[in-house]
Amino acid sequence: MKGHKLSIAMISIHASPLGDLGTRDNGGMSVCVRELARELGSRGHRVDIFTRASRPSDKGWIVLADNVRLVYLKVPKAYRAAKDALYPYLPDYFMRLESFRLRERIDYDLVHSNYWLSGYLGSRVQACWGVPHITTFHTLGLLKNSIGNGMLEPDLRIFVERKVAQACTRIVVGSRREQHNLSRYYHIAKSKIGIAPCGVDLKLFRPFDRTYARRRLGLDTGEKVVLYVGRFDPLKGISRIVEALGVLRQHPVRLVIAGGDGQANPEVHKLQALAGRLSLDGAVRFAGRVDQQELPLYYSAADVLAVPSLYESFGIVALEALACGTPVIATPVGAMDSIIQKGRNGCIVRGATPAAFARAIQALTAAGPAPARESIRATVACYGWACAADGMLEQYRLAIAGYRKEERPHT
Repeated sequence: MKGHKLSIAMISIHASPLGDLGTRDNGGMSVCVRELARELGSRGHRVDIFTRASRPSDKGWIVLADNVRLVYLKVPKAYRAAKDALYPYLPDYFMRLESFRLRERIDYDLVHSNYWLSGYLGSRVQACWGVPHITTFHTLGLLKNSIGNGMLEPDLRIFVERKVAQACTRIVVGSRREQHNLSRYYHIAKSKIGIAPCGVDLKLFRPFDRTYARRRLGLDTGEKVVLYVGRFDPLKGISRIVEALGVLRQHPVRLVIAGGDGQANPEVHKLQALAGRLSLDGAVRFAGRVDQQELPLYYSAADVLAVPSLYESFGIVALEALACGTPVIATPVGAMDSIIQKGRNGCIVRGATPAAFARAIQALTAAGPAPARESIRATVACYGWACAADGMLEQYRLAIAGYRKEERPHT
């Protein structure tokens, strides 16, 4: 496959790679789909990303990058449907996808689905086209339910995830921990589960002068700043950091929370109420959704990024912060154990109590010589999207080879 240029159908039906990051349905997955496709396209592979149209004005397709198109599948009845209500429309999306393929006269070499809803489509495509199906779940419904924090994932999702995991050619995850989770909760052989870590845009995410960044964002140049970046979801564990600030009353710290989709999100009100009960109203700043182009300023302005999640399949924001030279404190989720190196670029908080986070914050923001930003950035130099694409292409190669072997007639 070294010289062969692939034709790849990527499916991200519920979340567009151009969606507003930090909102309910757009996070690390959208970044991964977009940036992986761009890198593959730059190497001459042809990638069509299929996503749902959310309004009548969405064009049939747009050019996203060299050799990369974003194709909108239009099912008008589902324009305003929430993610959890999309399942009944999946057969309609499959028909639109197949119509596009026939109209464009494209024979794809493989299909790569993202999330369980797209996995359903990927299974239909695999059966119809006779090509290998690679899937990336990004999160696992059974694991989320086992944590028991927030609304339970429906039985339908668990059923579909099991079916997709069994039927697909290969499953790709971002970390060894997620490989273990799939094997444990869904009883999938580890030999079927490949690991291809996510990447980070090292040109975009780079260090800015901290004083300059803070002035741009209206932050005091002398205060200690902890940053959270991401969606608002109970599994993200943001309340742990707010409670940690309550423990740190004698060592004042400002928490900046970037992300979410505005005051309509009930998690915002819960966090505001928690800050009020702890008398932290002035110490917590809700920055709202931040464009990705602006995020390097936020990372550079912070003394530390907090990743307090109860569950992550990878944790891409940690890579972004480290690429900006900002240390990270995180729970042992996703790829954090392999990314964070104690004494060099942050620390893992085990136990994950507010007191444990408070101790970690205090240690990383204490006066004294801190690791140079360039030395922190150097710890993620191997996580550029070129390396991520190398890893994914290897998984594609294994899937294609395995699929051909299965189809070889028995003698």
